[in-house]
Parts: sequence; structure tokens; C-alpha cells
Amino acid sequence: MKATEAKFLDFIKKSPQFAIPIYQRAYSWTEKECQQLWDDILRTGENDAIVAHFIGSIVYIEKGLYHVTSHSPLLVIDGQQRLTTLSLLIAALAKELENYPQGNREPVDGFSPRKLRNYYLVNPEEEGERHYKLILSQTDKDSFIAIINGQELPKEHSRRISENYELFKTWISEYKGDIASICKGIAKLVVVDISLSRDQDNPQLIFESMNSTGRELTQADLIRNFILMGLEPALQTHLYENYWRPMELDFGQEAYDKHFDYFMRHYLTVKTGEIPRLGEVYEAFKAYARSPMIENAGVEVLINDIRIFARYYCAMALGAETEPQLNSAFHDLRELKVDVAYPFLLELYHDYNSNLLSKEDFLSAVRLVESYVFRRAICSIPTNSLNKTFATFTKALKKDRYLESIKAYFLLLPSYRRFPNDEEFKRELQTRDLYNFRSRSYLLRRLENHGHKEHVQVNEYTIEHILPQNENLSKEWKESLGTEWERIRETWLHTLGNLTLTAYNSEYSDRPFAKKRDMDGGFKYSPLKLNQGLGQLEQWNEETIKERALRLSNMAISVWPMPQLDAKILELYRPLTDSKIGYTIDDHPYLSKSSPTYRETVRQLFEAFRREVLAMDPVVTEEFLKLYIAYKAETNFVDVVPQAKRLRLSLNMSFADIDDPRGVCKDITSVGRWGNGDVEVVFSSLDELPYIMGLVRQAYERQMVNGGDS
Repeated sequence: MKATEAKFLDFIKKSPQFAIPIYQRAYSWTEKECQQLWDDILRTGENDAIVAHFIGSIVYIEKGLYHVTSHSPLLVIDGQQRLTTLSLLIAALAKELENYPQGNREPVDGFSPRKLRNYYLVNPEEEGERHYKLILSQTDKDSFIAIINGQELPKEHSRRISENYELFKTWISEYKGDIASICKGIAKLVVVDISLSRDQDNPQLIFESMNSTGRELTQADLIRNFILMGLEPALQTHLYENYWRPMELDFGQEAYDKHFDYFMRHYLTVKTGEIPRLGEVYEAFKAYARSPMIENAGVEVLINDIRIFARYYCAMALGAETEPQLNSAFHDLRELKVDVAYPFLLELYHDYNSNLLSKEDFLSAVRLVESYVFRRAICSIPTNSLNKTFATFTKALKKDRYLESIKAYFLLLPSYRRFPNDEEFKRELQTRDLYNFRSRSYLLRRLENHGHKEHVQVNEYTIEHILPQNENLSKEWKESLGTEWERIRETWLHTLGNLTLTAYNSEYSDRPFAKKRDMDGGFKYSPLKLNQGLGQLEQWNEETIKERALRLSNMAISVWPMPQLDAKILELYRPLTDSKIGYTIDDHPYLSKSSPTYRETVRQLFEAFRREVLAMDPVVTEEFLKLYIAYKAETNFVDVVPQAKRLRLSLNMSFADIDDPRGVCKDITSVGRWGNGDVEVVFSSLDELPYIMGLVRQAYERQMVNGGDS
């Protein structure tokens, strides 16, 4: 490695050409980064006391595999964003100076339009690509060359390139100071010129460790560079043009920046069964790519596999699916924001694409995922466990009985991972506040369009409260509701029974029900399924609200169905249990009244404790084991070992995480004990129960936050 300080313009002038390798990310600076650079240039140029302004480093490969002759391009490892942005600024400055009178076109020596172009933008004596000082990659290249040549932008142009060029043109033309200040500011820019030797330096490691002043590299940038950087140029080009570039085009410019990191996280979850943290996707990918099986298969197999799964992701997450029914199902999932299900669905899509799963069964599976997630949302079940649920789903698949095994998995999910049954779902639908529910529009749209081939565009309608929201109800409304109108309004205003869709919201206003029913465009004349039956009602009150809620909730269990399996078939999927399991309280000698070692005081402690723990949440279950009693949500969060004078509790959490002001907990991280967890506390007096429960609740809440991963 050789590093020297250089003025930016001198560095560009002496260098024949900079080329951005194909594996580098596209140009990505936004107005924010451009504004910072512009402000720095003006501040520097307007102040003669400032002699230089450092803008970062430019790292490139000079020799070795990419041996440079006098005309060989320098391959940029880091600094392309600054190079590109300053080139756009110089091009915009040259364009502006062309509009000046002939004698004023060089406000500072070396800053005439001709010199700016011939020194810093082009090699005037060269032709073809060698004519240009900077060669970008793919879409960026064509757009940049068009700007340098003063030509019309290509149809598929780089939005960032064109926008930032126009931005600089505007700022320069609107600048109120002396344009010489802009020139002086550019002339004072300084970079660290870092040349690498392929024989002595590792560009990949240097690339990873660079702290650029520009936009932070995405996980996708790092992954692409990791795959391509160390390869021979011909192989780089082959892999990029045949696999990576088509993948970028499938995503599109904006979606690639926004979605690709998430896709890679889902891809790795499918391949490894582990969910990498979003900021650690690159490290997880390197570990996966370096595994013996993947390394032995070769880089082309790996990048082709990524390309295949990216196509599936674009179909599901970006609306690229061409099959109408699947496209509709994926649209509904996107509206629900069911990103956590993509690892599971990616594998299903792969099997569907490989003809291991029929279209009909794939569609049914997607709809079951939709039902599962939506029912849980309606029933206010915590979402913490969903990542793990879908990440491990594929382990339960029996691909010779594909759909059957999916249904069984859903039906056997325990506690707060459960698939809410029809009664729970209907009850919550009828009674909860749905007006302030995040997915209310989705809910009403699906109800309205269920069973319709010609879908109603719900976005053309607004949500209507049949009983008005206005706190100052009219006399007619109060009479219709009766003496308990306040309670009725408080209870049912935002519930399903009182909500509908209309294109006449402003016309309805707070009018009495009869007028809403009979007016032009009223309920009596509405074509919407949601409004069926309203035109035949004489009045709107608590009874009719509840009746409508019941009717719509009965419809909902068809829209979002529960999986159906014969009990005998389901039993085949139920995990085998240890024949020894089936213990009761009588298997614990200090708690059993028939035992000679029975302790009444210990039994009292236990009964008081179990009441409190079971009352914490309906999902909490109790299981008697041979040596202790377990209390679990998904897995054990507290285990109880009855002793002669007390209960010994094991809390399933790290000792470092327990908040214990009284200091009664004991660290048993490396101590063998019956039960789970690293925290031990003893319970010997009923007076201690409130404090003990505060400790237990910490273990429970930690498990709920971690989705059962503790």
C-alpha cells in the first residue's frame, strides 16, 4: 500500500482514467450528501484563510492482477461516490461558465469550460471509453457519459446521476456570490491517494475496514463485493452480467436499495435455519459462503442460487408475480406486512417452482399464513414469536404430504404461538376497537371482496361510523339508542358492527339512521356487500349493532379460515411424549398430603405462588415434572423445587439481567440445579410473595420479548 496526500484536481488531472469495477454498488449519494459537499466547498472557497479541505480517500488497485500501463484504468475500491459527485459538479460548473461572456469564462486560472472538461472529465486525444476520465458501471455509465457529452439521457437512466447533476446546475446558477469562490473551493479539495498492490495488499479486507465520509455501505454492497472482488476480471463480468445485474433489474433502482438487505436476511434464514440480525447479515453470509459444502460447490452455484431466490422474493414482496391468484394472495400479505413469513414462503415458492408443491396447495398455504397472522393481530397476541415460528416452520414439513403437514403445524402451535380458533377470533372481531386497528382498511376490503370475481376498489371509499363519532349526539340518535345511549356509544362506536364503507361520508354526516338509509346513495341503495341488510332496518341500536357484528364475524371465519384436519390425522403429527410424564402434585413429597414428609406451610406457599403465576396471563401453563414444577409461556420461565421449609425458584434468564434491589437472587450460572435458568431465589414466607412475583414477572416478560428464544 502507498498513501500520499494530493490536491483532488491534480490527482484527477494526472490519472488517465478511473474505472468503477462491476461489483461496486451504483452511485447512491442523495441531496443530503451533495449539500454537505457544496457547503464545504463554499465555506472553503469564500475564506482565504482556509488553505485546504480534506474530503476523504480514494483507494485503487494500481498493479498486480490489474497491472497498469500508461493507459490502464485505475480500479476504484473506495471513493467512487466522491469521484462521481465532484465530476458532476465540475460538469455543471463547465456548463454554467459556457453561458458567461467570452472574456469572463475563466474566473480562476484553469477553470474555463474547455479546461475543466479536458483536464478533469475527458482525455481529449482518446476515443471510445478511453475518452472519459471516469467510467462508471452499468446504468450509471451511460447516464454519466450522456451528461459529459451534453446528450439526452438514456431511457433507463440513473436517477441519482441525473438529479444530482441538475441539483448542482441549480445551485451554481442561483449562487449569489462570486463564482470564483466555487472554483477556489474545488481547487482547495484534498484527498489521500491510496494505491494498492494486488501482490501485497488484500483489497477485500481494506475495503471492509475503510471509514468513508459518504453513505454507509449496505449489507448487499458488502456481499456483492465479497463474492466478486477477488475473482479474475472475466469471471467477475460473467457472474455480474448473468446473475447479479439481472437481479438488480428485477428489484429496480429504489427497491434494490430498500429491500435487498432484507431479502438476504430471509435467504440466509432459509439456508441456515438461523435468523441473522439485520446489521449482521454480511457476517452471516460470509460464514455461510465459507462453509465446506458451499465452497466446494463453487461461486457460480452460490450466486445462481441467490438469483433464483431473489426472483421468488420479487414475486412475493414486490408484486412481480404473474399468476393472478398468487399475485392477489401476495398482495394481501404485503398489506398485512407479513415480512417474518418470507423465509418459510421462499422455501415453499422454491418447491412450487420445482413442481414439488402444486399451485393449489401453495395458494392454500399462503392463505393460511395470512389467516394465522391476521387472526393473531385481531386477538392481540404478541408478535414476538413470529420470527422464530416461521424460521423453524420448514423443519416440520413432510413434503410427501405437504399441505397436510402445514395445517398440522399450525394446529399444534402452543400457547402464544397458537392459531386462534373460530370462537376466539369471532369474539374479538365483534368487541374490539377496529377503527383504530392498523389493518382496518385491509379488514373491510377483504370482507367486501370475499367471493367476488370483480373486486371493489375499496380505496375509493371511506370508513363510515353508522352511529356517528360526534360526542354531541342528536335527539333522534339518543332516542334510538335509549336511556343507556352513553354506554352503548362508548362500548360499540368503533367496533365491527358499527363500521362500514361509503362514498357518501360527507353527505351522511351525523344524520339520523333513517336519513342515512333512505337518502340518495344511502344504505338502501348501496351495492356493497358490507351494507347488505342495512336498508331493511327500522332503527340502529345496540341490538342491531351486535347482530351485524355477529353476521360479519361469521363471514370472517370463511375469509380467514382455520386449518381443518381430521383428529386422527392430526394425532399422527403430535409430538411423542415421554411415558414417564404425567406427574401430579402428589409426586412431590413436601406437597402431597398423603406423604409422611408433607409440609402444610410449604403447600400454602405453593398454592399462593401458583395462583399468582397462573393469573399473569392466559397463555401461562403449569406442568408437574418428577423433580420440579414448570411454569411456561412458550418454554419454562420459572421452575419450582419444593423443599422442607421453602420453595426454591429457578428463573430462566441471565443473572446479569435481573433487577433485584433487595439482593435476594443468587447466580447459579455454573452451578448444577434442577430447573432452568441462571437465577435462583428462595420463597419461604407469604410476606415475600409480592417481591418474588416481581422477579418472576421479569423472567416471563423477557421470554415474551424474545419470542420464546430464551
